[in-house]
Amino acid sequence: MCICTISGRWIMSDEKQKLVYILNSAGEQAERVLTAFALANIGVSMEHDVTVMVFGEATRLVYKGYAGTVHSPERLPLDKLIGDFLAGGGKILVCLPCIKARKVGTDQLIEGVEATTGTVVNDHILEADKVISF
Repeated sequence: MCICTISGRWIMSDEKQKLVYILNSAGEQAERVLTAFALANIGVSMEHDVTVMVFGEATRLVYKGYAGTVHSPERLPLDKLIGDFLAGGGKILVCLPCIKARKVGTDQLIEGVEATTGTVVNDHILEADKVISF
C-alpha cells in the first residue's frame, strides 16, 4: 500500500506503480542529481517499482568512488542515497555504450548497478507508469 498525493489530495492506493527516473547530469549539477535520487528513494519507500537510468555524463555517478564526491547543502550525500536506494530494492541501469565510450568497465561500477543496452532501456520505458527526466 502506498500513501501519495494526487492534485494536492492525500490518497491511499494498493496499486504499485513502475517509475523510471532518467539522469543525464553528473556531479557538476549536484542539486539536480541529489533531488532525483531523493525522489527515487521516496518512491521505493512508498513500495513502488523504481528504476534509475543513467546516460552520458551521468554514468560517472555510478563509478566506484565518484558518488562520495557529490554534495549539496542541506542534502544527503549521493553515496548514501544510492546505497539506500539499492538496499531498498531500487534498480540502477547504466548505458553500456556510454561507459564503453568512456573506457569504463563494468567492474568499475558500484555493486548492484546493471550495465544495459537500448533494448532493455526501451522495455523499461514502455512498461513504466511514469517516466521522469532530470
